[in-house]
Order: sequence, then structure tokens, then C-alpha cells
Amino acid sequence: MVGTNGQFVVETFSLTKIFTDWWGRSRVVAVEDLNLKVRQNEVFGLLGPNGSGKTTVLKMLLGLLWPTKGRAIILNNDIRNPKISAKVGFLPEESYLYPYLNARETLDFYGRLFGLNSKLRRARIDALLDMVGLAGMASRPIGTFSKGMARRIGLAQALINDPELLILDEPTSGLDPIGTRQMKDLIVELAKRGKSVLLCSHLLADAEEVCDRIAILYGGHMQRLGSVDELLKQANKRQITTDVLSADVIDKIRHIIESQGSEFNMTEPMQRLESFFIDIIRQAQQEKRPTSGAINRLDATVAERTAAVANVLDKLINAKVESGGPAEPQRKVETVRLKPNEDVLSQLTEDTQQDAMSPSQTAEPRPDQQAREQIEKEVLDELVEGQDSAEGQESGDDKNG
Repeated sequence: MVGTNGQFVVETFSLTKIFTDWWGRSRVVAVEDLNLKVRQNEVFGLLGPNGSGKTTVLKMLLGLLWPTKGRAIILNNDIRNPKISAKVGFLPEESYLYPYLNARETLDFYGRLFGLNSKLRRARIDALLDMVGLAGMASRPIGTFSKGMARRIGLAQALINDPELLILDEPTSGLDPIGTRQMKDLIVELAKRGKSVLLCSHLLADAEEVCDRIAILYGGHMQRLGSVDELLKQANKRQITTDVLSADVIDKIRHIIESQGSEFNMTEPMQRLESFFIDIIRQAQQEKRPTSGAINRLDATVAERTAAVANVLDKLINAKVESGGPAEPQRKVETVRLKPNEDVLSQLTEDTQQDAMSPSQTAEPRPDQQAREQIEKEVLDELVEGQDSAEGQESGDDKNG
């Protein structure tokens, strides 16, 4: 998987980070004089115990922390260049996502941050949700997800922009064995397709399986650097695996090996727990056992699963971002015409039609309306007569005076 063109996607030169106290005095030397080179098309593992400086290195590469000394280059650009952010995908150790957005809205939000058009966003979101096993939960709020499910969405957002460099901090943290296997398969497939991956992990078995080269940090210093094979190979030992042998054959082999002055030890090979676990889950899926968790189909063959991952990556990698393209098309609104109910319409419009009539078209008043008009007329007559009587009495008093 390692490229041979001599290009590097990450280079650090005496990279140093010292955390100071309130008065500027040095308190913690997190990273000191780190010289690192990550080749193009390589899976590089940054390993070490807690507090060894792994996450600090990643934060300096991403521009989240400023180096105390030294410098770093990513994709032939200084880390201060903001343009490199569009070419880098980052999965932090803890996924900080908006809890009230659902999975689809979360990916759409990050797609908009990268300036992806609506058509490309929809295609990538569908592909990524299917890849991480959350297509059936796309409408659930992120706040209701478990840590492992939130981790899957974090991985999807790290791939939404089709990055050239993928930086993963503890990528399998919180994932079940199936998700862990899928994550490792994805990392390997990304490297095959020309992507570069820089990852930190506490799970050494995972790093051993997917990394081309590893660097081991301790106390902020580089302790070992090299390929997995050359660092782990035991050159002074040999391992032979065969089918079941008879006791006579085993005795002959033992005699030959011991005659050479070598130690002979024979044991039955053991299956890895991860493989055993996945076989059990595959059998349960074949039996159609229901589950409310993330859906990861294991009943397919290895070739079919590899082809499915490759298909998703094709959709992500081959799609081109149309910068400065035409505006997003307006949604077509379809007019739905309903057959009116004549009885209901007549009841609703009866009073309105009567109010809208012109004087020449006014219909005969109804009996209750005639009664109200007659009462109003009588009341007005009484008021007028009472007012005339009062005025007459006042005029008579004036004459007598």
C-alpha cells in the first residue's frame, strides 16, 4: 500500500509543544523535537500510552494547537493555510455532534460547510449512511444514539468531503467488533484507492492489522519507527503450520528438530476471538434474528462485502465537486386538484353570496329579519315621541316663567 513516488502528505520538523502555567513557565513538555514523515497512499499508525503526545500531535497538524517550536507541512502546505481543511477529514477521539439534529441533517450540515451542492450531498449522505449501517436510523436524533452509533456518524462526516488525508483519533473507540472490522476494512480500502490515513489507537492489534508503518511515542519523544513487519518479525524463530499429523510423524519431526539443538513446541492453532464473534453474528443474521441496533450485513461473502465497500467509495471518490456551478434548482411544486363537494360549498358560500349581492339583486328578507326590523322601528318611534314630549314641556315652563 505504500507509495513509491517519494511524496509526503505529512512532514514535521522538530515539532515541539510545551504547555505553560499562568506566568509562562514551562509545565508540561507534551511533544519534543518530533520529526515525522507520512508517505502518500500509506496507513501510518501513531501509537503510545496515555499522555505520550499523540493527540497533541494531531491537534497541531490540524491547526487546533500552535507549536511552541518547529513546523509542520500537510499536503505541501503549511498548517497555517486554511485551504488545506477542505482536503482533510478528521475523526476526533470524542465526536461532538448536535444532539437535536438527526443523522441525515448532521451529514447535510457538514456537507454544506464544505460547499457541496445539494445533488452531491444527497448522493454522499445516502452512501455513507448505508456504509456505516445507519440507513434505517437516518431520522433519529443524534442525542438518542449510543456512543458506537455516534462514532459511526463521526466517521461518515470525516468522509463527506472525500478527503485526500484522513486523520483518525481512536477510530474504533466505542465500536462493537463488527463495526471495528468494518472500520479496518474501510481503512485498507481507502489506502488502496490512493488515500493517506494517519491514525492513533490504543488497540495495538487493530493498528498491527491495517498499518504499513508505525511510530511509538513515549513522553513526547519518538521511540521506534518502521514498518510493522520489520518491527515485529522474530528473525530467530520459525513457525510451521500443517494439517493433523499422526503420532509417529510428530515423533520423527521432534527427533529431527531436537537433533539440531532447537526447541520443539507443538500446540493447536486458535481462531482469533474477533473472527469467532463475527461468525456467531453472521449465523444469527442468516437465521433472521431481529435487532434494534445498527445493521451490518455479515451474511454476504467476503468478496461481496468488499465490493459493497468499494461501491460506496466509488460514489464518494469519483463524484466531482462542482465549484461555482449553477444555482440549486428550485423544487417543482405540483398542484393537487380536488373534486369539490357541492353541498359543503353551498353551505359555506350561502351567506357570503347574499352579502355580496348588489342592491338590485337583493333577495326578499327572511321572516326573522322582518321581525327584528319591526322591533327596531318601534323602539326608535318611542324614543322620538319621548324626546318631542320633553321638548314641549320645557317650552311651556318657559312661557309660564
